[in-house]
Amino acid sequence: MSNLDPSNPEAMETTPLGLARRGFRGRVTAIMVDGDHLGVSAMEIERRLLEFGIVEGASVQILHEGPIGRDPIAVRVNGTTIALRRREAMAVMVGGLAKTIA
Repeated sequence: MSNLDPSNPEAMETTPLGLARRGFRGRVTAIMVDGDHLGVSAMEIERRLLEFGIVEGASVQILHEGPIGRDPIAVRVNGTTIALRRREAMAVMVGGLAKTIA
């Protein structure tokens, strides 16, 4: 996977949001929908994510994980809290912010 801006010391590797755990904070780097997911077209999933405000550069934080299979997840996107299924969150590529040592 690619890095965010390599000149930014807070940049880390990108990962799908669907793999991130509770407490994760980062920024959206891309939306990458591959094919249909359970009868929903890639275009429809991308449209839904964009309507939720999940766009490149948006800040994201995972607030909560569901009790069964950690699904769904509660995600704060630029100050708005939404619920996403992990399969949908797999299309959202994010870069975590490194913790700064004070």
